[in-house]
Amino acid sequence: MHLSYPRSGRHRLRAPLVALLAAALAAGGLTACSDSDGPERSVDAFLDGWRKGDLQAVGLVDTAGAKIPAAEVSQQLKEIAGELSATPPKLSRRGDPKITADVATAGIRVEWTLPGGIPWAYDREVRLTRGGDDQWQVIWEPRVVHERLTDGDRFGLRRDPSPRAGVLDGAGQPIVAPRPVVRVGIQPNQVPDVKDLVGKLDAAFRAIRPALVPAVDLTDLPKRLAEADPGAFVEVVTLRDEAYRQIKPRIYDLPGTKFQSEKLDLAPTREFARALLGSVDPAQADDLTAHPDRYVAGDLVGHGGLQGRYDERLRGRPGLSVILEHPGEDGKLVPTGTEVFQHKAEPGQPLKTTLDVATQNAADAALRGESRRSALVAVRISDGAVLAAANGPGPAGENLAFTAQVPPGSTFKMVSALGLLDKGAVTPDATVDCPKTFTVEGRSFKNSDNFALGPVPFRTDFAKSCNTAFAALAPKLGADGLAVAGRSLGLEGQWDVGVDAFSGKVSANGSGAEQAAAAFGQGTTVVSPLAMAAATAAVAKGRFEQPKLLLDPAPAKPAAAGPQLKQESVDAVRAMMREVVTAGTGSALKDVPGQPVHGKTGTAEYDNNPAHTHAWFVGWQGDVAFAVFVEQGGSSAASAVPITERFLRALPR
Repeated sequence: MHLSYPRSGRHRLRAPLVALLAAALAAGGLTACSDSDGPERSVDAFLDGWRKGDLQAVGLVDTAGAKIPAAEVSQQLKEIAGELSATPPKLSRRGDPKITADVATAGIRVEWTLPGGIPWAYDREVRLTRGGDDQWQVIWEPRVVHERLTDGDRFGLRRDPSPRAGVLDGAGQPIVAPRPVVRVGIQPNQVPDVKDLVGKLDAAFRAIRPALVPAVDLTDLPKRLAEADPGAFVEVVTLRDEAYRQIKPRIYDLPGTKFQSEKLDLAPTREFARALLGSVDPAQADDLTAHPDRYVAGDLVGHGGLQGRYDERLRGRPGLSVILEHPGEDGKLVPTGTEVFQHKAEPGQPLKTTLDVATQNAADAALRGESRRSALVAVRISDGAVLAAANGPGPAGENLAFTAQVPPGSTFKMVSALGLLDKGAVTPDATVDCPKTFTVEGRSFKNSDNFALGPVPFRTDFAKSCNTAFAALAPKLGADGLAVAGRSLGLEGQWDVGVDAFSGKVSANGSGAEQAAAAFGQGTTVVSPLAMAAATAAVAKGRFEQPKLLLDPAPAKPAAAGPQLKQESVDAVRAMMREVVTAGTGSALKDVPGQPVHGKTGTAEYDNNPAHTHAWFVGWQGDVAFAVFVEQGGSSAASAVPITERFLRALPR
């Protein structure tokens, strides 16, 4: 059946709908339909052009309706971005535009990625007007980019440094803390006689104790003064307040001298565990080049040691603010005082170490007069805590105390003796001959200064440090017996102390001559002072425990504690190490106040010339085990033992 409607009926149904749509649009209550000529097309073109820096495809007018060249708006957008121009924003339209008569409004999302990956996003509105040609044009004004922008404003960045956290000692107190310094400088136009001034400054700086300041090189000062602006502050040196006060009477009234006081993050003394701690300095060119997203000029950066390895933790994350700037009368941009976004700084987190200030000061003082590369490590026997790590002269940042790889010399007789006693190959009172020389596989071994003891108890061989006796006993250790004994004291272990540390490498499976040399610390065995301090602590305690340096953050994979040492063997080694001090090569220490000192001297050849030797002393007193090393130190009695004495006498009682 076919049904039809009168034409007049269709007209009567459509007329009310058209009237309803017209009324709704007039009231701004409906969203425009999406079509090729709608305002959304112009909005999308504007956002695309903003991103690309080319708005030629967009019609643009100002708030009064006057047309604006696309190139002019593109330039304004670029200028407004200011310090954000390197990372253009991500732009997107939010929903369909709303139309009221010949005006449309479109929501947009603006998403910036600020330096350091910090996000900054907000919503804005783009207004459009329909021109006489029925095309939608964007109404341009700076507020399109951000509601608080006015003509001429630019986005600027203000970096808010985060407070750098400290390195803490075992008591939880800051080791590195703000301490007063004085910057000594010269104002060129107030110096009548540069040569005379430089001479007087040089003499004054040389009078400062070396522990307070390194040598000050004034060679290029005349040239720097000649090239500087006449009224400039030409910095000569930055001195700790203590060092400045030593020479203030000599330099304060010199013509042209100027002084600036401030505080810098510093350890208690210039030498305080400096290789282990590292330093905190203004960002260097290498820092800025390697990490342009992390550092800017003027930032404080950790270099070397704990400060370098844990720089990100200690420095935290700087804050960042987006501010508005405006050209001043001279054309230079100046802040308007308006902040439009802030990302707060995150303070750094401290490092807690096991270092003990008094013990470290004693270690530093003990090495202070030493001109050769040297190191002293002290470890608390009861828990393995590193109390001190001192380094003598050497390349800046070189932590010889932890990373040296050198032969241990006769200090290793402590390990050899433990291995021999464990195997039942000898007893302390067993007679072991100490000839002047002993030959193995054509290689001749001798004692220091060519001494001979003849047949004496093994404990005397140990106390007097007889090389030939130990060379003769080497076969009884077996091919790997020395390495096994060393491992029982923690040597060669996989240590995790939070910084680079060498746990040693012990000779094993060598020829007969190699085994003989290794029995008294020569051959291919190499150790660090930290490794020997830990091995000595293991003998004193009866069980190895990996040295601890960092408590927070604690190392992820510290080595497991070693096995309990055989009581009879370790008791014998302890007694023999005491005899070294009471009647042997370490007798200079027998009158040191406090609890009994146990130890072992060591002289280690480091090449084929017997005259070229390193000096060692390892031992303990009370709960403190230690190792002292002097590169090319010759006789341990002349170098390592006096350092040990100075260290022990300086320890608090």
